[in-house]
Amino acid sequence: MNIQTNDIGHVIQLSIAPVFLLTGVATKLTVLMNRLARIIDRTRDLKIELRNGPDPECSEELDVLYLRWRLINYAITSSTGCGFLICVIIACLFLGDTANLPLDRYIAGLFVVAMVALIASFIFLLREVSVSFRYMRIHRHDDPARPD
Repeated sequence: MNIQTNDIGHVIQLSIAPVFLLTGVATKLTVLMNRLARIIDRTRDLKIELRNGPDPECSEELDVLYLRWRLINYAITSSTGCGFLICVIIACLFLGDTANLPLDRYIAGLFVVAMVALIASFIFLLREVSVSFRYMRIHRHDDPARPD
């Protein structure tokens, strides 16, 4: 197998679009990890408060945080799966073009599955944000320092 420099350049050009997509997924994972970190920090604070005694408000907020935590974990899992599939697509692009293997159907199928994983990740993120906003809307008038 004799690969020319022009062939390698063509393969690299084919890989550019998935690499940009991979960069976007990595950025999205950063956002999801930051949201998860905030949820974990707030959960720790509430658990410390609960050591002083039972508090129904803390328990309610913990329940909401656990739901948000679960949704963010699903979003992270979906995004990570999407990123993995994009990496496999890039590898298949190189392998298919350099070894003259007919991988076009596999690449197309993997791309569709990667997009489904990305869509699922956005749905889980949207659901988590919705849960967060709903909780904040319900408790926006609970501040005792704020006059009604």
